[in-house]
Amino acid sequence: MSLPSPWRADFPAFAAFTASRQTYLDTAATAQKPQKVLDALLDHYAGGAANVHRAQHGPGERATLAFEGAREKVAQWLNADSPAEIVFTRGSTEGLNLLAYGLEHLFAAGDEIVISALEHHANLLPWQQLAQRRGLKLVVLPLDGAGDIDLEQAALLIGPRTRLLAVSQLSNVLGRWQPLERLLPLARAQGAFTVVDGAQGAVHGRHDLQALDCDFYVLSGHKLYAPDGIGALYGRSRALAQLRHWQFGGEMVQHADYHSARFRPAPLGFEAGTPAIAAAIGLGAALDYLGELDEYAVAAHEAALHQRLLTGLRQFDGLHLLSEPHTALASFVVDGVHNADLSHLLSEQGIAVRAGQHCAMPLLHSLGRPGALRVSLGLYSEGDDLERFFAALNHALELLR
Repeated sequence: MSLPSPWRADFPAFAAFTASRQTYLDTAATAQKPQKVLDALLDHYAGGAANVHRAQHGPGERATLAFEGAREKVAQWLNADSPAEIVFTRGSTEGLNLLAYGLEHLFAAGDEIVISALEHHANLLPWQQLAQRRGLKLVVLPLDGAGDIDLEQAALLIGPRTRLLAVSQLSNVLGRWQPLERLLPLARAQGAFTVVDGAQGAVHGRHDLQALDCDFYVLSGHKLYAPDGIGALYGRSRALAQLRHWQFGGEMVQHADYHSARFRPAPLGFEAGTPAIAAAIGLGAALDYLGELDEYAVAAHEAALHQRLLTGLRQFDGLHLLSEPHTALASFVVDGVHNADLSHLLSEQGIAVRAGQHCAMPLLHSLGRPGALRVSLGLYSEGDDLERFFAALNHALELLR
């Protein structure tokens, strides 16, 4: 059973990978782009690029309609109340930094920000630096033995001084869905803001943010089969209204003179300067593409591939998974073998996987690991990709042992 992907032909990159004998298993880092996204980018540029919101000419109107149409598509995809709840960013990292600066005025010395031990640097460092600037306490929720946020400890650590909880929906290292439906209410009960890093989670299934009931949610387009340099910050209206502006320039101004200015509310008030117009249109096209697929078929294909990946990895002596991942990826180490050496030998055989600390250095340190290898899958991945990976891994380990 080769587990072919019925969607692989939609992604031109795989013809190039085949020609160069490359096997791409690094989708958690960035995803390949379907032809529909490439066509949308070409249409925007070849049809006549123009800036958005400012011009009263035809090309400007065309660009504005496409750009704001993409915002509407993101809002629909996430089941936001309104497109006005969607702010375009350069990605999850910028969205989280926007929040750390935009909410800073609401914190006082001694307040607490709560994160978890599994966070990507993007959902650690903005809050760490905010805590240092304002004299706040950064509280780190521990993990249980399975690699999930320990809910019993969370109930003890989230308290009256908690002003914000920021956690990942799906770990980019452990591959486990976190128990947000039980965790977020602990923060809401204290009147704290809730921030969800959906950089990985948004890729696997559609998530109803009204049902999730978080204040803010961030995602990155490049992981969601869209162009790089684009992402989205969702914020419920009353939460967005409490943000202060953090970048200043054209478009976000209502009125300005030499000594004072008034700024627009969200979303345009947080999109200073010329935005990534083509990338936003590409993000809308990616969501169109994903919306046309049978989501149950995609989920079943990814689940079957993931099970084959885990089964195959367990056949190698001395190989240890960092967790029992739920979906899409597996991170592992091998006794007596450095992850960088193994990655190098795999790369020489045309296997593209990720090695290192995966922008989650504190998590790897807490696990007692200097680094790990990560294999990650997309809807275009196939069983034959895994067979080539297993053969290459076996050969690399024979050389290193």
